[in-house]
Amino acid sequence: MPAPYLTLAAPVEHETEAKRSRFICAVAPARSVEEALAFIGERRREHPSASHNCTAYVIGARVQKGDDDGEPGGTAGTPMVQALVGRGFSDVVAVVTRYFGGTLLGAGGLVRAYGSAVTETLDRAEPVRMVPAKLVRVAVAHDQAGRVENDLRASRHAVRDVTYAGEVSFAVAVGDDEVAAFTDWVATLTAGRARVDVGEDLHVPG
Repeated sequence: MPAPYLTLAAPVEHETEAKRSRFICAVAPARSVEEALAFIGERRREHPSASHNCTAYVIGARVQKGDDDGEPGGTAGTPMVQALVGRGFSDVVAVVTRYFGGTLLGAGGLVRAYGSAVTETLDRAEPVRMVPAKLVRVAVAHDQAGRVENDLRASRHAVRDVTYAGEVSFAVAVGDDEVAAFTDWVATLTAGRARVDVGEDLHVPG
């Protein structure tokens, strides 16, 4: 059963310090591994002279990955992932750039520094709550398509795709708790002529 989660509206950056080492954390929304890797590459290009660019991303319900980037194993990427998951975030990427300040922090100090860099940055972010939804396909005859499309786009439900073939099919993201009411609304709108199929799970802002 899909569960609600938090993601980000926009990237956020925040800097912390521990024993003169600078920790610059940037977090950003990422709906796929490819988006996460692109953001990581961008941050590494921005800070080529940094001691470390440690990374973490959480995508969907199954993908969680951290990279220590040369720090002792488990002291950077893992606490960064744990900070994201512990706050209930998904579809998000974090990069913590460290400029070494000359004093070793030890394993425990590194875990705290990288974890808190992420949590303090999330405290400054604008979270977006994502709730479980279904992709609902609404198929209508061409003579109804124009009016149905206008009404769908004026509704609070996001139209994800429109397909023109023998009939016109609209893919619409509808919150789990609104599917029944949406189906009834479409039936009324089209005088019962629409075909409605409830498809795969997804999430929508809610």
